[in-house]
Amino acid sequence: MKKSWEIENFLTHNNGRLTIDGVDSVELAETYGTPLFVFSESRIVNNINRIFAIKDKIECPLKVCYAAKAMSTLGILRAIRRAGADIEVNSGGELWKALRAGFQSSQIIFNGTSKEEWEIELAIKNNIYAIQADSVFELELIEKSASRLKQRANVSLRLVPEIESKTHSGLQTALSTSKFGMMPEEAFEAFARYRQSNYVNLSGIHLHIGSQNPDPTVYEEAFFETYQSLCRIHRETGILIEHINLGGGFPVTYLHDNFSPEEMNPEQQHLYSAGYEPAEALGAAWNRVATAAKADNNEHLLKGITLLLEPGRSIIANAGICLTTVRNAKQRPSRNHPGGREHWLLTDAGFNILLSMETYKWYYHLISAGRAGEMHNAPYKLAGPLCDGGDVYFDVEGMHRLPEFRLLPENIRPGEVLALLNCGAYSLAQASQYNGRTLPPVILITKKREIQVIRIRETLEDLIRGEI
Repeated sequence: MKKSWEIENFLTHNNGRLTIDGVDSVELAETYGTPLFVFSESRIVNNINRIFAIKDKIECPLKVCYAAKAMSTLGILRAIRRAGADIEVNSGGELWKALRAGFQSSQIIFNGTSKEEWEIELAIKNNIYAIQADSVFELELIEKSASRLKQRANVSLRLVPEIESKTHSGLQTALSTSKFGMMPEEAFEAFARYRQSNYVNLSGIHLHIGSQNPDPTVYEEAFFETYQSLCRIHRETGILIEHINLGGGFPVTYLHDNFSPEEMNPEQQHLYSAGYEPAEALGAAWNRVATAAKADNNEHLLKGITLLLEPGRSIIANAGICLTTVRNAKQRPSRNHPGGREHWLLTDAGFNILLSMETYKWYYHLISAGRAGEMHNAPYKLAGPLCDGGDVYFDVEGMHRLPEFRLLPENIRPGEVLALLNCGAYSLAQASQYNGRTLPPVILITKKREIQVIRIRETLEDLIRGEI
């Protein structure tokens, strides 16, 4: 019987063992060790094509800029480029990596709240598509840098639209309580001030409404907000905006069938079970704006517009799997069932490589790689290897943001390989060497189903690299 986590031509089980693009996951774990990240290029391509389907729903050019912060290993960036996407970077380091991965200047947009002068200069020298100014101060800094280089900078302004989505509080990016962007009045004044600048080309407006947005209607609200802004900018300054950037935030479905729903609060279940087609969300948003533009006699303002999107999670999350080995097992008396026993499994994958499990209490679905075809109905307490009481896969806070137990086959023993699904985004990109643990290798299974090592496992010498 097909499992809910199975994806045709990507994730399935063969002879009871989990396969990724037809490759036996247990054999990968035996060959390369664990923890091990495995990515599918075919899945990356599929996810990017899913975003590009928006082109059929709108009447303007579409520019899809992968959010490098989600996962920026060079092999992944090159796969993203081969799939036809552009890129969004958040630092001079990510900009450097994007160029190293082969992205052209016209494919790069640069976000970030705290840009240094050298980062701004690197962007200007490379004449990237847009530097997205986060404040009036940063805009002034960009102009000074461009003047010093005697080169014009392409700039868009990031606005705070005061749009609240139903995502995690830490993923809200469109409210004045967040650290991102400038207030609309500041942006309008900036367009008036810089409209004749020799060194700043104000070409776009940008907003971002958060990540893992469970409600597609927020894109309609965001698009309409940007439409109203471009109307006012043109009315007050005569500037015709060249592009509008609605950010990313399309959700990934994290919850699957072998899950105990009573152990997680409804808000978290709604967040992790979200799933809709980006093309439908943006199609509805475009229709609302196009209707308003026609009614306002402002259709000419949309004629030269390019729509930018910055998807990260929705491109890379479900293309990545983390394989981990059970290293220890123990039993404890059950606190909720007197006389009962709790079975604990200790793995080699902790929040040193899956930081969101700690910072956001993020849920990653867990299955047995070696017994993927079996019933997953036995409850286990799962924890990682770190010397930290918060390094667990369950609800240590008592707030029901994670389930208390994970369901796996009966009698899981040390040495068995487990698979954490949908963890390609914001995992290895945020990883650390906490507890002296070396960073794991990364495997890319290419479209031809070839196995490529795109990051080697660190050695113990890497733990002191750079130290004196």
